[in-house]
Amino acid sequence: MVGVFAPGHLGELTQVVPFEMVDAVLAEAPAATQRRVRLLPARVTVYFLLAMGLFPERGYRGVFASLTAGLGALRPATPTASALRQARSRLGPGPLAALFTLLAGPVARPRTPGACWRGLRLVAIDGTQVAIPDSEPHRAWTQMSRTASHPSAGYPLLRLVTLVECGTRALIAAVFGSPADGELAYAATLLNRLRPGMVLLADRNFDAATFLAGTASTGADLLIRLKGNRRPPLLGRHTDGSIRSIIGGVEVRVIEALVTVTTADGSHRSEHYRLVTTLLDPQRYPATDLIELYHQRWEIETAYLALKHTLTRGRVLRSQTPTGAQQELWALLATYQILRIAMTDATNSRPGLTPDRAGFSVALHAARDQVITAQSIIAGTHIDLIGTIGTHILASLLPARRARTCPRTVKRPLSKYAYNKPHQPPTCHTITIEITITNAATSPLTRTTPP
Repeated sequence: MVGVFAPGHLGELTQVVPFEMVDAVLAEAPAATQRRVRLLPARVTVYFLLAMGLFPERGYRGVFASLTAGLGALRPATPTASALRQARSRLGPGPLAALFTLLAGPVARPRTPGACWRGLRLVAIDGTQVAIPDSEPHRAWTQMSRTASHPSAGYPLLRLVTLVECGTRALIAAVFGSPADGELAYAATLLNRLRPGMVLLADRNFDAATFLAGTASTGADLLIRLKGNRRPPLLGRHTDGSIRSIIGGVEVRVIEALVTVTTADGSHRSEHYRLVTTLLDPQRYPATDLIELYHQRWEIETAYLALKHTLTRGRVLRSQTPTGAQQELWALLATYQILRIAMTDATNSRPGLTPDRAGFSVALHAARDQVITAQSIIAGTHIDLIGTIGTHILASLLPARRARTCPRTVKRPLSKYAYNKPHQPPTCHTITIEITITNAATSPLTRTTPP
């Protein structure tokens, strides 16, 4: 690693995304192939884009300076912001999309605690929106319109849909584009990443006969919340309260339940759930167990929190053109996945430790430090899967998961506007959860989960 290639690294995370992987991706992208060695080679540009996700608050030259700060005598001059933009333009989005595809996938081992439920790997699918700069090309791409009553509407938004491994919150697949296309259209393109032995969790936005049938055709099972207006035919009842039905030509079980959450101060709230599943054996997969399992769907919400707020700190993407925004978002998704791989490697080193005990912020700050100091870029003869980043993670583990409720809000202390309190307890409380199956053949079945 000498000369112009010296800034091409990601600190200790380079062991997750090594030079050989980046070079292989570039070799498959004809548009990114260089006929001569430039002052900013394509390999360096790839690592620069990944580092942009680690340092969202820094400008182009600041990000590049972070990559070269620890290089000592090998440290080259910092290029201009214009030169870095031109390097990005030469590279295009293709290599970053291909790099993410190489990195994406389940990262938990079969015996990783929390990754599987009764031998089935838990995965979830959902969508979110990503803000991009307000430019004419972006407004055209996202089909964002302005009206006389709203001449200064908010930022254009991209729709991002991902398939996430619940146990580790790692990305299995992702797709994004204009919000003019709905979540279901994007989600359908990700179904080819499902495998037998997986169970897909999804909210009621994915209650569509074609989506259910498409999921079932992959060999994976599903557990999806139904919309209130869905009226599946009653073909029979099971003793656990679930009913036999058919949707989109797929034989399913339908479970209806009332979930009541009681907090430590005595307040409570209830919500009605109706789930559909292809796990047809009520003895092996009881209705109350499946209702409890559905809560794992929220792991994808936690993944989006880490991606959009912890990693980017809520900032709008930098790129002013659709091509640049695609490239930047693929790089951001790849950086997120690299961190998740490092976190899971760390927790796997300690038997019985669940991946959700690893702190994303801890991993992020440790990774940033390793980039700045340019440490452990090349692995020695003995590959250490833990490393400095893993050591920091294991030294600052999060508390074990507790049953509690907390307001789903983002506090903004500097806002001049009054805080709109939700209709929920204002602080975190331990809770007791009571599940009542409401469509039992005889009497309702109730299970109470202690705090």
